[in-house]
Amino acid sequence: RKKCLLCNNLLMIAAASIMGCSKIARSFEMILIGRFMCGVSLCVPLHHQYIGEISPKKLRGFANSTSSFFWSLGKAVGQISGQRELLGGQSLWPMLMASCGLPALVQLVTLPFFPESPPYLLIRKGDLEGCRKAIRQLWGEGRHQAEIDDIMKEKATMKNTKILSVLELLKDPAFRWQLYMIVILTATVQLCGINAV
Repeated sequence: RKKCLLCNNLLMIAAASIMGCSKIARSFEMILIGRFMCGVSLCVPLHHQYIGEISPKKLRGFANSTSSFFWSLGKAVGQISGQRELLGGQSLWPMLMASCGLPALVQLVTLPFFPESPPYLLIRKGDLEGCRKAIRQLWGEGRHQAEIDDIMKEKATMKNTKILSVLELLKDPAFRWQLYMIVILTATVQLCGINAV
């Protein structure tokens, strides 16, 4: 999870650099490429997953809702800073376009000091000691055996679950309606104008 977030931040910084240099290069295509790279990035689901996994159980719901709050706050800050009086003017708009790289840069610098998520370490890697160390680093010293037991139960449940490949998922008729709903919802979100705002 952590490595994927770090790679995702590199993609966002590259996209911000491309968009920021579009005026100098006199190329509107660079804006399109940069926006496409931003759209391809996996920021939102990865953040939700990582924050949910590193949060203590009693704070997990709150931590997941803060992601949505900061997502909305970022859109509001973007709208405000996009005013002509601020960064929306003719000379400063490349800075506005490149501003998406700033949070990615902050996360790229700070994320290496955070541990990998405990469920990932225990379920995917089978590293019980690494899981305990990550929990102590994240939540402090104390008795965290109940949380480790919950992760172990999840691991036991996942052993009985067959993990499907993307192609198998698309071919399985049991998941067809769920896939239709996800595709329709995702497409309508892209077409509703919220990303443009």
